[in-house]
Amino acid sequence: MASRSTAPEKRPGFFTQLRTLIGFTKDVYRWAPWLLVGIVVLGLLIGVLTGHLLAPFQIWSIIAWGVSGLMMGLMIAMFTLTRLSTQAMYKKIDGMPGATGHILSTSLGRHWVASEAPVGINPKTQDAVYRAVGGGGVVIVAEGARGRLTRLVNDERVKVQRVAAGVPVHVLYVGHGKDDVPIARLAGTVKAFPKKIDRATMAAVVKRIDSVSQSVTSLPIPKGIDPLKARAPRPR
Repeated sequence: MASRSTAPEKRPGFFTQLRTLIGFTKDVYRWAPWLLVGIVVLGLLIGVLTGHLLAPFQIWSIIAWGVSGLMMGLMIAMFTLTRLSTQAMYKKIDGMPGATGHILSTSLGRHWVASEAPVGINPKTQDAVYRAVGGGGVVIVAEGARGRLTRLVNDERVKVQRVAAGVPVHVLYVGHGKDDVPIARLAGTVKAFPKKIDRATMAAVVKRIDSVSQSVTSLPIPKGIDPLKARAPRPR
């Protein structure tokens, strides 16, 4: 019987990741590759022009400024790609069941506790509620049709208030209707709640809520590239 290999899984190289990220973004913004090339070329031209205009005229000055302009263009292009790929991700997962859990679990940072799995779900309609706990209190996030979410939201609110009296409880609805929060603004909206509890209280609240929470069947979480985690390799 063959033994299982203990060698660590080889991760894709930087250029492989970059090519994949560009392809992911191009699926939504077909003009993105041309914009990135244009930014790099423009940076190079600005650098060369700057070196040419500086007196006295010297070829090494043009080369040095050209390289500097090229590097600046590459940096701006990478920043632009990151922003575009993030927006592309939001457009792709908008309206998908489980998108809320994906955003809450990857975009809130270490000052919030949330998971991909919903804390309440209607298996027939896939309407679901999620929960995040942080300095702003407890945030209940509802995903689905408002009219069908009333019971799920109220059940979660009562449960939280029973074990975390005095802690602020906020309710958000993800969507594009009046008073709804678009998926692209969800993380920012959650993190914008003013801080009301410290880390010790937050940990206690998480423990209390988890003690009365029941596991539910999770929704399919959107998979694929997470541009929020995209990083350029560090120089060795």
